[in-house]
Amino acid sequence: MLQKETYFKFSSPTSTDGYAVNQLVAKSPPLDPNSVYCNILQCSHFSETSVCAKSNGNLSGFVSGYIIPSKSDTLFIWQVAVAESARGKGLAIGMLTELLTRPACKNVQYIETTVTPSNKASQKLFQKLADKLETKIRISDIFIKEKHFGGLHETEQLYRIGPIF
Repeated sequence: MLQKETYFKFSSPTSTDGYAVNQLVAKSPPLDPNSVYCNILQCSHFSETSVCAKSNGNLSGFVSGYIIPSKSDTLFIWQVAVAESARGKGLAIGMLTELLTRPACKNVQYIETTVTPSNKASQKLFQKLADKLETKIRISDIFIKEKHFGGLHETEQLYRIGPIF
């Protein structure tokens, strides 16, 4: 539950948020950093399925997502980043819930994301989301350490949450 003592304003990101997003992700291990250009594209091309959370004009959180082209009922969550000062206030779950109210997500029945086995915080977040939505999660390996990452990155597991009613 989002705590009331801190006020966050949710909005769709714009290209001018890209640099701040890049800096937030860089300060949010174990998230994989992207180039500033990639974050600018996320903020502009996927603005309707991504969300910024600001407090006192500063970026406190960001969720990037998109509707999977071959699965029009599925929202893929690319990254969830929350500034250290905003953690523990329910911001991540609040941003994810906000996304589901957007017109761009009106046909969403499933949420997918990938999480590494060592990322306990993300595992807990997506379990909390599934519980809030009163649905289930199916977990399967999707991108394998040796096969997809040349042994240099931990296996990514696909979390499929839904159906959402």
